[in-house]
Amino acid sequence: MKNILITGGAGFIGSKLSLQLKKKGYEITVIDNLSSQIHGKNPETDSPLYKSIVGQVNFINGDVVRPEDWEKAIKGQDVIVHLAAETGTGQSMYQIEKYTSVNVSGTAKMLDLLVNKPHHVKKVIIASSRAVYGEGKYLHPELGLIYPKPRNVEEMRKGHFEIQYPDGQFLKALPTDEESKIHPTSIYGITKYTQEQMVMTACSSMGVAPVAVRFQNVYGEGQSLLNPYTGILSIFSSQILNGNDINVFEDGKESRDFIHVDDAVEAVVKCIENDAADGEVFNVGTGIPTDVITVAENLKKFYNRDFEINVSGQFRLGDIRHNFADISKIKSRLNFQPRISFEEGIGKFTNWVLQQNIRDVKFKESLEEMKVKGLLK
Repeated sequence: MKNILITGGAGFIGSKLSLQLKKKGYEITVIDNLSSQIHGKNPETDSPLYKSIVGQVNFINGDVVRPEDWEKAIKGQDVIVHLAAETGTGQSMYQIEKYTSVNVSGTAKMLDLLVNKPHHVKKVIIASSRAVYGEGKYLHPELGLIYPKPRNVEEMRKGHFEIQYPDGQFLKALPTDEESKIHPTSIYGITKYTQEQMVMTACSSMGVAPVAVRFQNVYGEGQSLLNPYTGILSIFSSQILNGNDINVFEDGKESRDFIHVDDAVEAVVKCIENDAADGEVFNVGTGIPTDVITVAENLKKFYNRDFEINVSGQFRLGDIRHNFADISKIKSRLNFQPRISFEEGIGKFTNWVLQQNIRDVKFKESLEEMKVKGLLK
């Protein structure tokens, strides 16, 4: 399988994956629409992601919502890594048509071509998300495993953010394995699971090997510093380096599983090269939860800047409290082991950021937008 198509291949994960596969001798084609939210208004000058792959890959400036672009891109390909998607939990709650059009309809157009047109594709890897799990898996001290519903807004207004069962018992967050209940709490999460299921079902029926990778919070050098809707590390970094304090939602104890982009790319490479991945769904994370206060304090240490960490008590509807992955499946099936600790990774990230031209990403404006839509409390 020599020829690989990467959709969204000028993006954060896609550009790193493109270059890594190129080093390994694959022929890489990238299709990307160079969204201004990620790449800026002038990608040729504004986007280090795009500039990193220019001349290295066969680049198609195209869009996954257009069948003619898919038809051009798929020609001669052996593997498709489908990363192209609208991302952002909060934004998805008020740009519903856009998220479903790109994520769901875009994937449907790919599958339509694979079913109805001649091609050489043997494997499709779909980028899914930890968002499909919603709040994830918890332990009740008496009732055992619980998959809680979204948190009560009135309780959150009072500053009560931890997951509490109706009987008053607080629940303990557990690592979420691939067999855990699927219950997304955002439109984004719904679209990612729909993509995943479409690929796993349709590809299996046509003899193409499907693989789904459920990424946790991927971060690292090259992460877009222009997008105010996703990527807590880049959002905080932009605020800090523009001389602003940072606003931490809830009480700062909410946690995520942060995986460095180099490790995430290695997981995808293993899925491409290993037949044991075929037909399977894998969590891609570290299995280690890190709370937002820890993120902020690490940034303060590495940037060595004087700024305040304001724990505001604000919260967004659709946000989850905790989620971290059980990665035992990808470890055992594909011999995958994340190598970069959070402290090492955030050091690499901040060193890279300090070499960039940092601009205001309009984060305050994005918060106002969410307030107007009733999603920020």
